[in-house]
Amino acid sequence: MKILVTGATGLIGAAVVARLAREGHQLVRVVRNGAGHDDDVVVRDFADATVPADWMAPLQGVDAVVNCAGVLQDSPRDSTRAVHVDGLAALIAACEQLGVQRFIHMSAIGTERDPLSEFSSTKRAGEALLFGSALDWIVLRPSVVVGRAAYGGSAMFRGLAALPLLPQLPDVGLLQIVQLDDVTETVVRVLQGPARLTLDLAGPESLTMVEVIRAYRRWLGWRPARIVSVPPVAAAVLYWIGDMIAWLGWRSPVRSTARHELTRGAVGDNSEWMQLTGITPQALGAALAAEPASVQERWFARLYFVKPFAFVMFPVFWIVTGLISVGPGYETGRALMLEAGAGQLAGFAVAAGALADIVIGVAIAFRRTARIGLYAALAVSVCYFFAGGILVPRLWIDPLGPLLKIWPIIGVNLAMLTMLPER
Repeated sequence: MKILVTGATGLIGAAVVARLAREGHQLVRVVRNGAGHDDDVVVRDFADATVPADWMAPLQGVDAVVNCAGVLQDSPRDSTRAVHVDGLAALIAACEQLGVQRFIHMSAIGTERDPLSEFSSTKRAGEALLFGSALDWIVLRPSVVVGRAAYGGSAMFRGLAALPLLPQLPDVGLLQIVQLDDVTETVVRVLQGPARLTLDLAGPESLTMVEVIRAYRRWLGWRPARIVSVPPVAAAVLYWIGDMIAWLGWRSPVRSTARHELTRGAVGDNSEWMQLTGITPQALGAALAAEPASVQERWFARLYFVKPFAFVMFPVFWIVTGLISVGPGYETGRALMLEAGAGQLAGFAVAAGALADIVIGVAIAFRRTARIGLYAALAVSVCYFFAGGILVPRLWIDPLGPLLKIWPIIGVNLAMLTMLPER
């Protein structure tokens, strides 16, 4: 079959693409960002593709659609309604016009249960669009999906498992963790056969968050950690911080929507799913044991919370140094520039350096410009090293080692460039 897969770079979408390719299907991968150089890649942002005409070209010759596009929470980069409702409505209408009947839709478990977050309510609205359509639809409602790939919840569980103390968040419901392999196998098995049905894709056991994290900690080969209850106020602050950094373009799994969904829990009735597909969902412990953790997994787990710390402190470092240079440290900086031979341009040189530092810090703070900011920081650090070493050679023997300390800063810079990719 020729199958169009949306959200093809996400955790579920990428795995679905790989699984369908192994079955020999011809694929059209719809991605939000990218150059689209490959013949099977189409660049479409669901938030912008809100009329049927936007989907006509990608759907030519397509036999089925697998919609894996989704966003957790509204932010400057994302709109739950645009992706889950408006873009989906246009795709459904285009399928109806072109006669593409089979439509497999990734929704979320518990959309039939109130109260709903904006994420779940828009997912419910998207389901209603399919229910009222003329398509042969299958709505899949996965619980919390985890797999070997580390993204979203799958990544967060690893990071929490690496902490020296095991945090117990308040008011968290039970989770029926479902394996990514079981989700992708389901897509393969429902491509043909009965339609117009909804299936809860839920794991075989109901686990607390602590039990899930403990399972990952055992898998990573670490001894049990002491449980520490997180006060509700502290948890609220963490979720608020997650919401704030989302407005800078960063996608944190710890946001107010995640809090709401965790409070509701992620459980469902998997009996119809098992009966229809013949799939026996894997338990979390068994799935983890089947693929032992590597040293790279341990690195990732330990770096999970180091990354946000670095991307908070590094912009602060650059911005504050710039502010100090034009504030209380201005005369010291000007004297240094005079010593370097700047003459009447000494004050200007201090101000220009300070402005460069502040701009670099702001660029790193925003996800869209973080890579540019990090490369600029790298270039400026190297320039500071050579210019300072040549023009003010006494800095080589300064007891505070200002020139030598540039190299650890460069090391942090390189590490952050390595950690920057989200997928």
